[in-house]
Amino acid sequence: MRVRAFPTLSRMIWGRYLLTAGLQCCRCRVSCQVKRHHSFLPDDVKSLRAVVNPDISKIRNIGIMAHIDAGKTTTTERMLYYSGYTRALGDVDDGDTVTDFMAQERERGITIQSAAVTFDWKSHRINLIDTPGHVDFTLEVERALRVLDGAVAVFDASAGVEAQTLTVWRQAEKHHVPCVCFLNKMDKPAANVRFSIESIKQKLKANPVLLQIPVGSGKNFSGVVDLLTNQKIIWKLRSMGDDGRMFESKPLDQSDGPELLQEVNEARTALIEQVADLDDEFAELLLTDFSESFDAVPSIKLQEAVRRVTLARKGVPVLCGSSLKNKGVQPLLDAITAYLPAPNERHHDLVRWYKDDLCALAFKVLHDKQRGPMVFLRIYSGTLKPQTAVHNINRNSIERMSRLLVPFADQHVEIPSMTAGNIALTVGLKQTVTGDTIVSSKASAAAAARRAQSDGRAEKKRGEHASVVLSGVEVPDPVFFCTIEPPTMAKQADLENALNCLQREDPSLKVRVDPDSGQTILCGMGELHIDIIHDRIRREYGIETHLGPLQVAYRETTLREVSTTDTLDRTVGERRHVVTVELAVRPVDISTGVSCELAFTEDLGVQLSPEMKEAVENGVHSSFLQGPLLGYPLLGVSTLIQSVNMEPGTSPAMVSACVSRCMLKALKLAGGQVLEPVMSLEVTVGEEHLSTVLGDLAQRRGTVRDIQSRHDNKVLLATVPLAEMMGYSTILRTLTSGNATFSLELDTYEAMNPQDQNTLLKRMAGLL
Repeated sequence: MRVRAFPTLSRMIWGRYLLTAGLQCCRCRVSCQVKRHHSFLPDDVKSLRAVVNPDISKIRNIGIMAHIDAGKTTTTERMLYYSGYTRALGDVDDGDTVTDFMAQERERGITIQSAAVTFDWKSHRINLIDTPGHVDFTLEVERALRVLDGAVAVFDASAGVEAQTLTVWRQAEKHHVPCVCFLNKMDKPAANVRFSIESIKQKLKANPVLLQIPVGSGKNFSGVVDLLTNQKIIWKLRSMGDDGRMFESKPLDQSDGPELLQEVNEARTALIEQVADLDDEFAELLLTDFSESFDAVPSIKLQEAVRRVTLARKGVPVLCGSSLKNKGVQPLLDAITAYLPAPNERHHDLVRWYKDDLCALAFKVLHDKQRGPMVFLRIYSGTLKPQTAVHNINRNSIERMSRLLVPFADQHVEIPSMTAGNIALTVGLKQTVTGDTIVSSKASAAAAARRAQSDGRAEKKRGEHASVVLSGVEVPDPVFFCTIEPPTMAKQADLENALNCLQREDPSLKVRVDPDSGQTILCGMGELHIDIIHDRIRREYGIETHLGPLQVAYRETTLREVSTTDTLDRTVGERRHVVTVELAVRPVDISTGVSCELAFTEDLGVQLSPEMKEAVENGVHSSFLQGPLLGYPLLGVSTLIQSVNMEPGTSPAMVSACVSRCMLKALKLAGGQVLEPVMSLEVTVGEEHLSTVLGDLAQRRGTVRDIQSRHDNKVLLATVPLAEMMGYSTILRTLTSGNATFSLELDTYEAMNPQDQNTLLKRMAGLL
């Protein structure tokens, strides 16, 4: 059972009260200096229906994404506080933040799993997911972005774009998610807006649209100037305990100094010109109504144009602040509601096909000891209600949802219904897993399929309607594995149950049983990932397991193209099964992103019945899982099924067995090659330790790609085999006296040289 500190529990209870009572969390009191004071007013009461189901145009489903330690969780904590959801500011170092509620997160000071929270800001409902920054937990970012409508990318303003920033940005682009950038940590001495903007342009290939410039730098950073309105927003923190809720907003005037006025004037002119280049409607407005003076363009028109640019993903608004110092977060919340899309502004064909019927995607599963499996759903259409039966298209099963909740990290509020555009937490869906499509009934799924076919978006197959399902979550392949054993055989069943629950929560965790030794093999995304799983089994399930040595998950591929034929003739009882399969395998370039592919000749694909075609696919895919050299999964292999001839009465199981046997024969003839994972390494280190780090890297078969300067540090970019990176964090800490940081990301798979491959083969055969 998870344990929470008392102050955090108090803040969570306050958040539950606010939602249930329907308090609108913020209102401004205006004085002559336009001083804004966010407070709780007793007359700000809304109906429960408005709180639970706001108008869809007022909903924002967003994620917070960034490189590790850029300030995602701290920014989230400030958002919750300023919106009135919590009564005290949590701190990552103190281990009392709302979204980092796991024991491992609190101890290590990092985010391990994504956490969802819901709060209101100025009449808008914000469903926010705080995601991890560590590469080992990249699946959490992937499945969050799959269901979100917008994202806030947080940057360390002194570092700009870092290694994991690239990864999460590519994930956002893959799902076509509009973004807002927040340059955090502006209070650091090395913080530099221009440097960060340039790194966004160069490394992310994005088009940053600067909406604010900082007032002061380093320790003297006190606020920002809004370039749209020419308003100067200042946080005058009078003590170390000042929470940043109070700030001043006033127009710029001559008392602000000529340097600041000139900088603002130049930045606003550049902003107007940039937006005009990106938005034709705004350009036409300038030329027709404000050709004599661009400065006269109303801020509302400029804001509308920035919104159009953001939604079209032609540019990304950039804001700045310091979450830890409680500066700049309220304007960021304003930007989220102003520039990121509502659910109905994202074009989902399924919404049109399902109309008012329920259609939702399961994107995350948690296990609760009291409630059982709890499934997060993004509702795309229709209404979700508790105590109703729903149809899981992927599992072809009917399940009954017993309870419906609004997610608040690890505290939840039960509600009577939830409408389209929202993120819900359900109890009672015992078979649903990540990536499943949930609809109201089989009939509604069939009706949606008919509408899709009438649009020409789906094809009829043998008189049946194809199912219309939401695309699932892409799960990366694991790169590390090790054995895991219970303390006694009496605990084996408990361990299997724990691993089943953890796999359902985390699809990037793979568990298999070695066919030769019978040992349970744990496969994960990295050392930290497996370490966290091991710790969770001990804490949450009370099992003291033993882990074997960590090993690299290699891959295998073929060397040449071959064709082969195989025949299976077997009699089972009185029934004779005869099948002949002809197929060809060939290597393909893995740099194209192709893992393994299967194709049929044009005539064969039509001739085979769906049942027999599925049997052939099962036979081929089972062969992809185990290569002929060392039994590692295949990568970069293309299979073409040329012919399948069978006697009447031959079972699909026999067809699948014949295909598997033919595949094994072909793979042996094609020759094998071991592929090893090669990582992209980024090390940030002081110049005095650079030569030591380079020397160590050379011993690890590393290849240096570039050495860049970042303020007083050097940034070393290299590629290095994953097998050489075991325990690197400890070694790097020793080499640099703890004054270096690094990040790893899977770059590609490369063929091992013959000497290393022979050594690996001998070691696997037990000869070394």
